[in-house]
Amino acid sequence: IEESGDAEDDAKEELQRLTAAWVQGQMSNFDYLMEINFLADRSFNDLSQYPVYPWVIADYWALTLDLEDPKVYRDLSKPIGALDEKRLQSLVERYREMPEPKFLYGTHYSTPGYVLYYLLRKAPELTLHLQRGKFDTPDRCFSSLPACFRSVLSNPADVKELIPDFYAGDGKFLENYQKLDLGERQD
Repeated sequence: IEESGDAEDDAKEELQRLTAAWVQGQMSNFDYLMEINFLADRSFNDLSQYPVYPWVIADYWALTLDLEDPKVYRDLSKPIGALDEKRLQSLVERYREMPEPKFLYGTHYSTPGYVLYYLLRKAPELTLHLQRGKFDTPDRCFSSLPACFRSVLSNPADVKELIPDFYAGDGKFLENYQKLDLGERQD
């Protein structure tokens, strides 16, 4: 138990060091979030503990963004499931009426399925393994940031955050460069 306390103290000290470096501008937002993910034992080698990054932008429909306008950004003081007031009230009502054990969200902000939802085109073999040898139906596959963000704002069963791949690299992980037969969407 004593060793556990020492590890916890070390983690707290490391978090304080990282936060101070970030506040002083010695590391980027991306690097700070990555270090926090690693400190929380998240890893690119484990889909159940894949690094998590927040949705930062809240407007995926405008042709241009005024980055000086605060309305362009997500309210990071709230979890993704609490951004839409109507959905949050619905979840709170359900919570009040449910028997023990109670929970507000019926899912987690990061799961292997969510990670593979984003990485389908980059790592189809992992999706095929998870989905018993078949791709999910086309309408349930990632198609666009606006559609995905709309879902996390309104769908009570969707509280997924993003993965670091959205903030690093060229976005190729979203392209179907392998020419996978993913079917056709209904819309």
